[in-house]
Amino acid sequence: MAQEPRLDHESSAVQKHLEIVQDVITRMAENSRSCKVWCVILVAAVLILVARTGEPQHALIALIPTLLFLVLDAYYLALERAFRNSYNDFVRRLHRGELAQQDVYGVRPTGMGFSLVMGCLGSVSIWLFYPLAAVTVVLAWILIIPS
Repeated sequence: MAQEPRLDHESSAVQKHLEIVQDVITRMAENSRSCKVWCVILVAAVLILVARTGEPQHALIALIPTLLFLVLDAYYLALERAFRNSYNDFVRRLHRGELAQQDVYGVRPTGMGFSLVMGCLGSVSIWLFYPLAAVTVVLAWILIIPS
């Protein structure tokens, strides 16, 4: 029976696996950024339409994409954290010499679940941005209401 090749930090398979996980983490961070960009675009578009039509009650429609992007952003942030956990767990097993062949190229988030998503709602990148967007919508609604 052939012996499995030793997996260490210089192994090309290990390096490629870590690169793949890093790429996934980068993609999740980019998705999170895109949520914020699209939220700003949609909220601004709704508020521009409201200002043109003079219908202040329609400004509150902008709260819907704000809420939806808040949830989606928290989900992407949770995925990013779960993949970071996976990365750290892989490196920890690598340093302990506990890494097996089946651990390489299997990219799965570690600890992903509802509780992680809910925990990400408390992230500074979430609770500073989305409440500010919601306050902007409410202020625009109040300021557009005819006296």
